[in-house]
Amino acid sequence: MRFVSLMSGGIDSPTATHIMLGRGHEAFILNMDNDPFLGPEELRKVERLARRLAELHPGRVRLFRAPHGIDLAAFKDKSNLRYTCILCKRAMLRVADILCDRVGAEIIVMGDSMGQVASQTLYNMAAVSRGTRHPIVRPLIGFDKLDIEHISREAGLFEISIGKTEGGCLAVPRYPIISAESARLEQEAEKADLENTVKKVAEGIREIDFNLNY
Repeated sequence: MRFVSLMSGGIDSPTATHIMLGRGHEAFILNMDNDPFLGPEELRKVERLARRLAELHPGRVRLFRAPHGIDLAAFKDKSNLRYTCILCKRAMLRVADILCDRVGAEIIVMGDSMGQVASQTLYNMAAVSRGTRHPIVRPLIGFDKLDIEHISREAGLFEISIGKTEGGCLAVPRYPIISAESARLEQEAEKADLENTVKKVAEGIREIDFNLNY
């Protein structure tokens, strides 16, 4: 089975990708370039993680990147700031849908673990997922943080993931919404013209040779 994995440089999403690869599936990693809201160090970290996953699972890892800063700029400019994180997830899933169509992937994989951040409450995950055309698989959904870290360490991913980067994402609001109503989320998405910004982001998807910057 082919899957598109929404993967950042953190601990959770690379671990979820590793688990799915361990079941014999083929990963098309989709990494979001959040420039100018997040620096390039995060992009290099994802490339190192992709290289490690490819070492563990030869011939079954490809890395793609999308200019997600287009979406984030629209959300910050036009939508209620408290909804930025879940609008961000909604947009990423829409772009992942499009990449699934292009590469023939059947599912989308995410590193969500229940309640770890504001966008991963039960209500927010339900609101974010609404309208996604491909099934979403969350391998870590019921895992404890320590269990996730254990798997990450065993796979040789953990030390890469915890590498320091300059600051955090500047698009993250001070008080993110933790229980979004689907109807309100739709309104905020319309304000930012989410469907059209997603199309622009998807047009900019490119494959990355992660061996070049290892």
